[in-house]
Amino acid sequence: MIKVMFVCHGNICRSPMAEMILKDMVRRRGIADRFVIASSATSTEEIWGDTGNPVYPPAKDELHRRGIPCEPHYAVQLTKRDYAAYDLLIGMDSMNLRNMQRITGGDRDGKIHKLLEFAGESDDVSDPWYSGKFGKAYDDIARGCEGLLQYLERNGKL
Repeated sequence: MIKVMFVCHGNICRSPMAEMILKDMVRRRGIADRFVIASSATSTEEIWGDTGNPVYPPAKDELHRRGIPCEPHYAVQLTKRDYAAYDLLIGMDSMNLRNMQRITGGDRDGKIHKLLEFAGESDDVSDPWYSGKFGKAYDDIARGCEGLLQYLERNGKL
């Protein structure tokens, strides 16, 4: 079982988009049973009381526009325990990586990565919360997720 946690600042745009995109990719390939895929936030800004906010409507709309089902999802915060529970913790940008390492207490096992690393790029995933460019974020995330699957295959994990 390959356990992947996608992480962004609020867990309402990029990381749930990545979660839904990768779930769709592995389902279409017939390998969904080999994965646990989730997402979380580095902040608590979108979490109120016992629950978090749902996927931001423009992010959900972009997924639907691309034919990707958007499962019910509510923002949660990354925890120190998640480091032990997941094989890969994948952030959307450099600030996410710094905050992920702070929350998890470091990256002693090399589990923390930036998503576009898997596509051979050093860029951050475009943040649509500020840019409004949900299509650009989708394209970045899909490229990173495809690269992630290729990485797992190359390394004998699929």
